[in-house]
Order: sequence, then structure tokens, then C-alpha cells
Amino acid sequence: MMQKIRCLFFLFFIALQTSFAQVYNAFVIPDSLRKNASVVKRHEEYVLTIQSPAKYKIYEKKVYTILNTNADRYAHYRTYYGRFNSISTLSGKMYNRLGLETRHLKKSDWQDQSVFDGFSLLRDDRYKEYEFHNSDYPYTVEFEEEDEYNATQGFFTWMPQREPGMSVQYSKVTVIAPSGYKLRYKPVNFNTEPLITDKGGSKIYTWEIKNLPAVKYEKGAPPFREITPHILFAPSEFEVSGYKGDMSTWEGYGKFMYQLIKGRDVLPDVIKKQVHELTDTISNPREKINVLYDYLQKNTRYISIQLGIGGWQPFEAAYVAEKKYGDCKALSNYMIALLKEAGITGKYIEIYAGKNPPTFIEDFTFSQANHVICCVPLAKDTVWLECTSQTKAPGYMGNFTGNRKAVLIDESGGRVVHTPVYTAADNRHIRKIVAELDAEGTVLASIQNTYAGLQQDEVHHLMHDASPDERQKYLNQMFNLPTYEVLKSSYKEQKAVIPIVQENLQIRLSNFASITGKRLFITPGLFASPAEKLSPDTVRRYDYVIHEAYTDIDTVEIKIPAGYVAESMPKPVSMQTAFGKYEYAVQLAGDKLVYYRLMVQYNGRFPAAQYNDLVKFYEQVSKTDRTKVVLVKQEQ
Repeated sequence: MMQKIRCLFFLFFIALQTSFAQVYNAFVIPDSLRKNASVVKRHEEYVLTIQSPAKYKIYEKKVYTILNTNADRYAHYRTYYGRFNSISTLSGKMYNRLGLETRHLKKSDWQDQSVFDGFSLLRDDRYKEYEFHNSDYPYTVEFEEEDEYNATQGFFTWMPQREPGMSVQYSKVTVIAPSGYKLRYKPVNFNTEPLITDKGGSKIYTWEIKNLPAVKYEKGAPPFREITPHILFAPSEFEVSGYKGDMSTWEGYGKFMYQLIKGRDVLPDVIKKQVHELTDTISNPREKINVLYDYLQKNTRYISIQLGIGGWQPFEAAYVAEKKYGDCKALSNYMIALLKEAGITGKYIEIYAGKNPPTFIEDFTFSQANHVICCVPLAKDTVWLECTSQTKAPGYMGNFTGNRKAVLIDESGGRVVHTPVYTAADNRHIRKIVAELDAEGTVLASIQNTYAGLQQDEVHHLMHDASPDERQKYLNQMFNLPTYEVLKSSYKEQKAVIPIVQENLQIRLSNFASITGKRLFITPGLFASPAEKLSPDTVRRYDYVIHEAYTDIDTVEIKIPAGYVAESMPKPVSMQTAFGKYEYAVQLAGDKLVYYRLMVQYNGRFPAAQYNDLVKFYEQVSKTDRTKVVLVKQEQ
């Protein structure tokens, strides 16, 4: 009898395993979800339970079938916890291609470590992580977690499809909130209304999505969040460490943030005295700003400190004055305090820093910042100040914080503002070359590069932050040329709202020209910055985005050996398109080959239908830049 029971139990267990395996069996994934995919999100579920303005919890489950090495990162799971949240449950499993479980993580398998980001002096965050390893594709991983939060300054974004190359079989999000709670959400590229039910004094909102095919990667496409369906969630009334706020409007959000700043701008008497000594004899407000910004740069340094609410609240000005360091919030607050002592009003600005930031969503209020700067509104202008830099010119934002929306915080609340935009005329690179070519094809050239705006950012970094090895590497790779030798280099900087760096070089380049019999072949466009390389695409779906505009002007004068005349000279080229402007001209004037090149790139968002026109534009620029001049030596 017992043997029969064991046999039945075994058969039941096998049947259960087989039935369950069908769920994650990789062979049952439809072809439509495999196309263009490296990973298939088989199942995803979020449950957000809002308990009060100060507390919520979130359950999440994610199951990925990894098809190839491009998606191995989805087998790596990391989750953070700290003062404001704790991890209630955490599990991970791995399945083979048939959907049979091959690994089930134990509690001891998870690594538990303190967060160290490489630049923060102190942090109180920690994380748990694990990474499955498997080279037998396809395989499936499952992660499940529940967290409890005691602060509600922000919620997550439900974005089933995270990147090109991911398809989604099923994803669901549920939000449970008290019946009287004002849930704020914004669907993007998603027009399905939620299923709303009432149960036991709670309102339950549910959305789901099925069979979302993978998107093929397209170079220059808009940010992925503009393409894929997703829903933003944010609190209305909320509470953090006893500070209460209402984030329904930018005004309300700003009033909450101002609570964290108010009263933290008191300077020690010794610093007040220094401010007056520096500024009392100056009448021009902009000059006062420049002097105090210089004082900030020379007397403080940036160090990130992320402790508790310090992730949102700046350290007091007196702390920065004593320690001589601070994070972006503390240094910006300190700069505002210095300005205030000099009779100038500075403003606290929350902003998303970094090259090509996500699109700012103005019609839905939630925290969209990872950085803080300050600005000074004047009668006819606004001066923007990056307070973490010890070398940047006052008023210059660069591509770190320039050309984007941000939130200005003061006693009246918050409002959306825009940082400076840098145009093609601002972002200049003017290169003047005077060179002499000898009879063996070697060139000795004096080069004067003048960089302005965004085009001086890299050179500015090399001047102030780079090691000698990094500078040498830059010099050895700056030209699209065969092997060359940099004999001399020097730099001079002009700090301004549009800063300028002048670079002077002397180089020797062997084999710049090739000599065949009595003919001399020269490609004068070799000194120019190479044009973008794009591949034609007959089925492009998305706009092409050019983020930065610039102007490049090259003037080259090469003295050639005596006795040569022109045999073949390129014709002048002039192109004016929606994407940019290009001019090219070369002539032989006596014993000097004179070359001129203008390349202007416009920034903007160009329809997919124009993409192949852009490809042709860049191809024509590249082809013209490679055009050779043929000189022939006259018979004596």
C-alpha cells in the first residue's frame, strides 16, 4: 500500500513538474516574440500597496528567458535597501531550456554589501545581488522580491519593455490604495484604461500588457522611454522623515523641497567677513558673482555624501565652511549663502545631469533630478553656476547640465526653467594649419586649434584633470592620420559664458603625400574631423535625433616642393541641407596648396523618412574629404 502511495506521489510530482515546466519552456515562445530579441520577458508582476502618505510596500516578480550572450546581464540581479526601505522577501531561480528548475538560491547565496559608487565619501545604502551563470542557451531566470518603504517621495515606473532587443510575453501592474487616496499616474504610449475595483476600503487599479514584440535597435533613435509603452506613478500627499508635502503640482513639490533647504544658509562670521572684503568695492553684480564663484572653487571641493535624508537635504553652509567640501546640494546651498551675504539672490536648481538626459516631463510632477546647481537671475540675464567644478567658467553649463529643463526651488514653491542652449555658432572648432611638405612626402605643420563652447569640453578636461599619459593619448589620436609625432603642445584658456581654449601644436607627419614618379598625391582633407558613418536603412521606424550642433572650420596652407603644377584639382563643393552645411575648396597658389573646409551640423529631430538623405549627406562629406589633389613636376 505504501509503495503504491509513493508511486502515485512520484507520478504526481513528475506531472506537476512537467506541467509547470511548460510555463517556462523556451520552445513554446512564439516566433513573433523571438524576432529581433535577445531576451524575452516571460512574466512580470508588480503590486504597489500604498498604506499611508508615509508608507508603502511593493512586490515584484520578473522572469526572463535569455536567448543569447547579449542578454546575460538579465541573469544578474541587484536590489538596494537602506534607511527608508527594507527587503522582506528575496528569491531567485534558474530553469533550463525545457523549463525545468536547475537552481534555487538560498539566503546565503545572496551577496550583501555596502554601496560604494567610487566618489561618495559616505553612504548608508546597502545592496544584495546574485548573478546566475549559464552558457547553455536559451535559459530562464526568475527573481521575486517584496520591499517595505517608510518614505514616499517617489514610486516606480512600470515599463515592461526596457530596451531594444527585449520582447514581452506578459506584464501586469496592480496598485492598491486607500479609497480616499489621490493616485497620480501618467500613461505614455499606452491607451488602455485600468481595471478599477473597490474592496474593503481600498481602490485597486490593474493594467496588463501581452505579446509585445522586440524593437530593433536604430542608431540615433529617440530615448527608448519615448517609444515603448509605460506608466509613470507618483504620490500626491507624501512624507519623508517627518517632512510632509504634496507633489500634485510643481509649486507643491517645490514647497516641500524648500522645507529641506530653509535656514541652512547661515555662514560663520569669518566667512561673512571674507565675502565683504571680496565684494564690497564691486558695484557690478556679475563681477561679484564671478569673484564669489572663484572663491568657492578655490576653497571647496566636491565629495558625495549620501546619508539618510542627506540624499535630498543639503548640509548646512557652516558645515561646508568648516570642512571645505560638500556634495552638489551642499556646495550649491553654500554658493547661495555666499551670494546672499553679498546682497545677491541665488536660486536652488534641481536638474538631471549627464550627456543626453531623459526628456523632462513637465505635465506630470515627480522628482526627475540627480543633481543640484544654482542660478542667479539678473535684470537682463541669468547666470548659471555648476558648483561642483573647480575649473569651469562661471555661467557655463556644457553638456553636463546645459540645454535641458530643470526645477527652480524657492520659498514660493517650484517652477520649471530651462538652462542655456548652445548653438552651432557657440560650439566652434577653428583649425588653422601652416605646413611645409618636403620631397619625401613628410609634412612639418604648425597647428592652431581654437575650441569654443561644447567643443572645448574635452580639451578643458585634458588641461585640468587628465594625467600626462591621458593627454599624450589624446594628442596621438586627435587626427585621422597615419603615424605622426607631436613635437610641441601648449594651451591657453579664456573663461567666459562661452569659454574658449586655444591649442597650439607642432607635428611631423611622414607619408602625408605619396610620390609616384613625377606625380605628387595629396589628400588635404586628412586633417579634418571625420564625418559620421551611417548605414542606409529602408525600413527605419523612428526619428533620428542629433543632440549637439557645431561648426568646424579648417584652413590649411601647405608649401610644396618647387617645380610642381596642378594636374588634377577637385572642384569646389557646397551643400546646404536640413541636417547641416558643408563647403570645400582647394587651389594651388604658386608653391602653396590652400584648402578650406566648413562643416556645420544642426541639432534637431529628423523624421525617419529623411534618414537616408542624412546618410547621403554624410557619405558625400566623407567622400569629398578623401578627395586627392594630383600635382605633377614640370620638366626642366
